[in-house]
Amino acid sequence: MSLFLFRQLHTSILEMAKSLLTTSLSARTKLLQTGVSLYNTSHGFHEEEVKKILEQFPGGSIDLQKKQNGIGILTLNNPSKMNAFSGVMMLQLLERVIELENWTEGKGLIVHGAKNTFCSGSDLNAVKALSTPENGVALSMFMQNTLTRFMRLPLISVALVQGWAMGGGAEFTTACDFRLMTVESVIRFVHKEMGIVPSWGGASRLVEIIGSRQALKVLSGTLKLDSKKALNIGLADEVLQSTDEAMALEEAQEWLQQFVSGSPEVIRGLKKSVCSGRELYLEEALQNERDVLGTLWGGPANLEAIAKRGKHTK
Repeated sequence: MSLFLFRQLHTSILEMAKSLLTTSLSARTKLLQTGVSLYNTSHGFHEEEVKKILEQFPGGSIDLQKKQNGIGILTLNNPSKMNAFSGVMMLQLLERVIELENWTEGKGLIVHGAKNTFCSGSDLNAVKALSTPENGVALSMFMQNTLTRFMRLPLISVALVQGWAMGGGAEFTTACDFRLMTVESVIRFVHKEMGIVPSWGGASRLVEIIGSRQALKVLSGTLKLDSKKALNIGLADEVLQSTDEAMALEEAQEWLQQFVSGSPEVIRGLKKSVCSGRELYLEEALQNERDVLGTLWGGPANLEAIAKRGKHTK
């Protein structure tokens, strides 16, 4: 092969690699857009078929309260089964996520369980009925879709763990930005004892939160993480003193308020920037940062802050 042909081939390969990388980056960036799911029919995932299956397992509800201060309260409400997820609750969670994606005034979100218990995972009636590998994978894809969209909400989210967070409930806590625990609460990934692995994205998120070595210990040891242990390994962000359900929820709102004070546009922009920094390659994350800045620079919050700062320096 002549030197000229070699250079042409080398150039073509570089251009092809660059094109593939650009396509990959664009696809990753698109995934971060509000309302975009991880899986679709090209992955063998048929959402409507999964929904029809989940509708067969009623019980409980996912309740959402959107407050005027921009903080939402999402309640896992199935206390007779320690707030375990029924099929209908899984469907409702997706509906609430979509509602939150469109809540432009929102800044923060607290997730908690009814009656002083966070969540015990999936309702075993549904688990027993969906016993084939195909059903298990379909359910996994549905919940990974939902919780990834939840994680990417432009809201600062907090899991308020009271009582037990087990299995899928433990996984749900990892989809939140922060975790607050009451003194007597416990987080436990019990999947090994059920003969499976986490399937709602919990293992991947746990590694990101506490590192691979600690995550392996927690998962393979099915460790019972009380509030002190969870705080020590970095899974919990703070231990609340209140044990009463209503008082703990109030304390959690006060804790969250320090991070969501200010303009909704700015808070939401910060969350979007952090999400892109976590999930995108640097070049795409920087582009996203510039895009977010372009929506805020010279805007009402920016101009008001500049005016106030000018007064303070006089």
